[in-house]
Amino acid sequence: MRFPMIAAVMLAALPALAIGSPSAEAKGCLKGAVVGGVAGHYAGHHGVMGAIGGCIVGHHMANEKAKEQTAPQGAQNAPGAPPAPTPN
Repeated sequence: MRFPMIAAVMLAALPALAIGSPSAEAKGCLKGAVVGGVAGHYAGHHGVMGAIGGCIVGHHMANEKAKEQTAPQGAQNAPGAPPAPTPN
């Protein structure tokens, strides 16, 4: 009984939040939130905490990936450093 009520309220509030908020860089956050929410739910009914943690981790990983892609090629292979592994 409680879950359908919460779901209905969240679905009703979603369009208002989407219209009123400015666009944000949410790269990785949504995927991380879904995975974290599911994992948190099955690990002791902590889906919200899992979603928050997953969003933070997913956003961080997306930022790291963006940094790797925008770094100059010479910066990765500095003298004395082992060569970067090639993606398979």
